Amino acid sequence: MMMEEVELCFPQLNTSCWKPKRPLSVSVLIYIVLSFISLLTVTLNLLVIISISHFKQLHTPTNLLLLSLAVSDFFVGLDMLFQILLINGCWLLGDLMCTLYAVFNYTVTSTSIGIMVLISIDRYVAICDPLHYSTRFTPRRVTVCVSLCWVLSLSYGIIVLKDALKQPGRYNSCVGECVMPCDIIHQFTDFIVLFFIPIIVIVVLYIRVFVVAVSQARAMRSHIAAVSLQRLVKVTVKKSELKAAGTLGVVIVVFLICICPYFCVTVTGQDMFFSASSVTFVICLYDSNSCLNPLIYALFYPWFRKSIKLIFTLQILKPGSHETNLL
Repeated sequence: MMMEEVELCFPQLNTSCWKPKRPLSVSVLIYIVLSFISLLTVTLNLLVIISISHFKQLHTPTNLLLLSLAVSDFFVGLDMLFQILLINGCWLLGDLMCTLYAVFNYTVTSTSIGIMVLISIDRYVAICDPLHYSTRFTPRRVTVCVSLCWVLSLSYGIIVLKDALKQPGRYNSCVGECVMPCDIIHQFTDFIVLFFIPIIVIVVLYIRVFVVAVSQARAMRSHIAAVSLQRLVKVTVKKSELKAAGTLGVVIVVFLICICPYFCVTVTGQDMFFSASSVTFVICLYDSNSCLNPLIYALFYPWFRKSIKLIFTLQILKPGSHETNLL
């Protein structure tokens, strides 16, 4: 009887779920990894939020998109705290909280992906059509697009989970389980809306950006070569091309590495039980992209490093610090 009480999520209930048999060292390792990723995600994105919000010089359309991405990724970091609650395989917060958690998860992850698409569009217009960038990407339009992204993400989550919202816990087979619908329609819809379309848009736009950037660099090299500076420019352009290729490659590859395993699990028809170890791993990998986003999109910017220094030295508390020159 004692063994049964230890392995049941709710020992007082006959309908309670059983805890998965897992070595204590494995549970501790998962707890440490999830806690570290969650804390790092929240911290990095909070630094981006404070930096762009506080310093007036950073209030540009592109940085507003970075700010919006940081906000959504910040919530993804908080969302990972729920994964920590599931380390022992039991959901202890009730059926309603399970459903609300699922809606929250859908909303923040979908918004994060959507804003990444907006950022790729922003960079495409800025590089491929610079003359019209200032008129097409205004702070007002960016705000509208970001707001629309949040609304559509929330609406999508509510539509997908409408049955669970009407009857929380309807998909659970025992008490202490947190299961969401995972039929072929939901799997296919998620794959198309949250993976296939964003991937196609991001890859196509970034490839176009790279091609245009390389062609512009080569045109500049040819022009300056006419004034006998070919050797100097050749080295400079080569480094520029490699840097552009490396940065765009990191963006695409890291995104694919973090996103692909999750959708491979869903498309192959695996049951999306949040308590399953394998599914927990791919979800955490999926969410970890939000930790890498501020590193990829913001950490490589000099203004971000300067703003971090001002934040940690409490210089932002001084009057007029929002007017600091960071560029």
